[in-house]
Amino acid sequence: MPATPTVEPFAFIIHPIDPKKDVSRKWPWLGKILTRRQVDFFSTYFPPVYISEITGIRSASTGQELRGWFVACPFTPQRMMTLPVNRVYNKIIAAGRMAEGLGAGILGLGAYTSVVGDAGITIADALQIPVTTGDSYTIDMAVQAVRQAAEQMDIRMGEARAAVVGATGAIGSVCAQMLAEEVAHLTLIGRREEALAAVRELCEEGGRADLDTSTGVDSIYDADLVLTVTSATTAVIEARHLKPGAVVCDVARPRDVSKQVAALRDDVLVIEGGMVEVPGPVDFHFDFGFPPRMAYACMAETMALALEGRYEDYSLGKQISRAQVREISEIARRHGFRLGYFRSFERGPVTAEHIAHVRERAAANRRAWSPPAGVGIS
Repeated sequence: MPATPTVEPFAFIIHPIDPKKDVSRKWPWLGKILTRRQVDFFSTYFPPVYISEITGIRSASTGQELRGWFVACPFTPQRMMTLPVNRVYNKIIAAGRMAEGLGAGILGLGAYTSVVGDAGITIADALQIPVTTGDSYTIDMAVQAVRQAAEQMDIRMGEARAAVVGATGAIGSVCAQMLAEEVAHLTLIGRREEALAAVRELCEEGGRADLDTSTGVDSIYDADLVLTVTSATTAVIEARHLKPGAVVCDVARPRDVSKQVAALRDDVLVIEGGMVEVPGPVDFHFDFGFPPRMAYACMAETMALALEGRYEDYSLGKQISRAQVREISEIARRHGFRLGYFRSFERGPVTAEHIAHVRERAAANRRAWSPPAGVGIS
């Protein structure tokens, strides 16, 4: 039998989301002495940072082991949103060149590094190794999470009213197209009406859902299922936006759902989207905020492509196809990646007892609940 080809390592770019907390993960002393504003300011001048080696990933189908590295782009989301795009590109490219120097065969872009400018195209053109944003597998895991959460909350997908917040983005658009194939009614929410109209047309191709569009987050109030994936730097969904019994899958980083929802609404289920269980005894040698053996879906896509020997650009740009989502879903499944357990507001796992409590509180509150002033039901 021919020898199995050697798996080349991967690298993945991370960056601070919560400046003080995330800097403290690598340098506890620095996180203590610098304020959030100082971290945000000084991040402009920091070079890319080597974070850790990743070991122990093992394919379920081939038995091959994969290693990789975390490399940090020091910019915070606020810096990436306010600095000239070329300056942000240059910092991410510098991190990519560090990955090349380590010997990576493919590079994944994490969080805001994947959405800056043209969503990875310029960065890929500047590097010698292929690049992926991980968006395709993020989409797959988000929709799987919505399906699973709906089942646990006794919501029938075929009868459900759903909403996608951030529906005009690369991830939101395809999530909307996939949900339109399964739910009864779908509301698309974004900032620009022209872009929403284009996504609506895509959802009509093969979809079964009744569709409408909105530029206001208040329009999610009548949704049983909400998938939110904006590029906002602050929360966009508050406690008043949700009806009792709603399921919210928050795919965004930073999170779209306000922490007040956790404090005020024990009658809704909020889950994080995209947490994936990695095959093998993986050790990230760095605490990026997830439980052991768990990774973001965008990280998992980079790993799965490496295990598959697909050293090519993937999930770049603003247009991701459903066919590409199906392809990476099958690749990841074959190598042993799967949807992880639910977390909520960085805490978890979400237990069966918690979900039962949410269902109970929702049933009680529906009897007396009415929309807040100014929120209409379509």
